This record gives sequence, structure tokens and C-alpha cells, in this order.
Amino acid sequence: EPVFEDQVRRAFANLRAVLAAAGCSFDDVVDVTTFHTNPDEQIETVLAVRAEEIGAPPYPNWTAVGVNWLAGFEFEIKVIARIPSTTSSHPADKR
Repeated sequence: EPVFEDQVRRAFANLRAVLAAAGCSFDDVVDVTTFHTNPDEQIETVLAVRAEEIGAPPYPNWTAVGVNWLAGFEFEIKVIARIPSTTSSHPADKR
């Protein structure tokens, strides 16, 4: 996406899809790392999109890193999420 805000929204939408595929949501995210090519000018946009996507506090741990270059992008996001426990019918899981 050529517009920075659209790039951030796309990154969050892609992340939401990956989390859903693993049976997770943003509620399961425990750690976030974002990479910014121009943090001073970008952070307000990122925080505004974060507020829409993740909602109200408590927020997961968040580290923002300023970088010189990102393979054709201005923003990247990486998270660690816990996979919610599920009830299993496998006998080994009942030990």
C-alpha cells in the first residue's frame, strides 16, 4: 500500500487473519514488536490503528523499533500469542 495508514491497516488485517487461523484473536496476543522506517512521523498513525484493532487496555507488551530499511515497506508487525486451550478427546491429553 503506498499510503502509510493503509499499509498499517493491511498489516493488522493480515495479522488478524493469521491469528484467526490459529484459533486466536488480539486478546491472545502477549507481545508485539513493530518496525518503523520513520517512528517520529509514524507512531501516531500506528497507535490510532492499534486502538481500533486491539481496543482498550490492558495492552500487550509493545516494543517499537526504528529501522533504516524494510524490504519494500515502511511498517512491519510481529507478535507472540498464546493459543487458547481446547478440550481434547485424545486419551493422552487426559493424563
